Amino acid sequence: MQMRKLALSGLLFIAATVLISACSQRTVTRVSPDQQIDLSGRWNDIDSKLVAEEMIKDVLSRPWRDDFYRASGEKPVMIVGMIANKTSEHIESETFIKDIEKEMINSGMVRIVQNSVFREKLREERANQGEFASPETQSRWGRELGADFMLFGVMTSITDSYGKDKVVSYKVNLELANLETNEKVWIGDKEIKKAIRN
Repeated sequence: MQMRKLALSGLLFIAATVLISACSQRTVTRVSPDQQIDLSGRWNDIDSKLVAEEMIKDVLSRPWRDDFYRASGEKPVMIVGMIANKTSEHIESETFIKDIEKEMINSGMVRIVQNSVFREKLREERANQGEFASPETQSRWGRELGADFMLFGVMTSITDSYGKDKVVSYKVNLELANLETNEKVWIGDKEIKKAIRN
């Protein structure tokens, strides 16, 4: 009798577990990468793209670029430096940097060079080619583009909350400096504010 009760309890437990599992199944739906979805209220891919688009449109429309072209007859060569994350959440700044580089390259108004980490990787590859590739296909040394300007900045956030509701304000400040003279030639900022209500 005791064994029967244990077996019945076990079956009821398994049935309840299966029933609960069936009711709480998660579904995944494929959506367009351009579709705006904001589940958490935190900084996301859409914020990164929007801020990059607007800030690069602004920086490229300012006088520094035309001044440089008139003086040199060349497109300015730019490098995107560090963009520090000083927000209260983990934001992968490399994703934002790539969005910025993409907007700059696609504009056709400037040339972009690799940052110091990737330059070292390229130099390692060039050294390997010098050892292993045929002479006519080797990439030559001393042909790198030097940057004329560096873009860098900081991301910050302020959170205001009451009960379960909160408002998060993100601000991205970017600066562009002439590498030869250290002159700041552009400063821009962009804010995004999100209200999260429960």
